[in-house]
Amino acid sequence: MTEEERAALKDVLARCPEPDAAAEHVHDFGELRAGRLGAMLPAWIDAVDASQLPGLTGFALHLLRGFDAVTAGLTLDWSSGSIEGAVSRIKKIKRQLYGRAGFELLRKTILLQ
Repeated sequence: MTEEERAALKDVLARCPEPDAAAEHVHDFGELRAGRLGAMLPAWIDAVDASQLPGLTGFALHLLRGFDAVTAGLTLDWSSGSIEGAVSRIKKIKRQLYGRAGFELLRKTILLQ
């Protein structure tokens, strides 16, 4: 950013501190995700709830619906991405062969690729 842009941003943040607080919360959530710090999620949700920022508060409170799954996703090291990729590939092949052949051709096509 140029010096002029920095000064303008500082002026805006002096008048309205919400964007700065929102950026801080988003940054903290990124650190939770990158550092696999799922145990810190309740503290992050409490901090966001206390800030009363409409968009982030709604997001944080919706995380409570699947709290165990979100915590596991932020903590555990494994991923089902490769399985999801294989399933997507099979579905694509199935769509391409729809109405053209039966299960045997689908099976051979999947096994050959």
